[in-house]
Amino acid sequence: MISIGSFLTVGILLFVIGLAGVLFWRNLLILLMSIEIMLNGINLLFVAYAAKWQHLDGQIFALFVMLVTAAEVAVALALAFAVFKRKGNIDVSQLNRLNG
Repeated sequence: MISIGSFLTVGILLFVIGLAGVLFWRNLLILLMSIEIMLNGINLLFVAYAAKWQHLDGQIFALFVMLVTAAEVAVALALAFAVFKRKGNIDVSQLNRLNG
């Protein structure tokens, strides 16, 4: 049986890797993937605690987070493609205006 500490370590590590990606990268697609990694780390913690305490609340909440994440990815990728089509790049530091 794997201990809860192992799940905590992996979940926190995933969150920190995602946070580093958000803070240090300027590519829009990498930012989206980093946010996904952060949310997966949080979901792992929810499911681990739900399994430890024998409650379904954490698993249900993780399911809702995955549903919202799927919707976020669909909208964000559509916006990223629209920005690339209009500007020619998806570097966040160069996108200082929404018009023109």
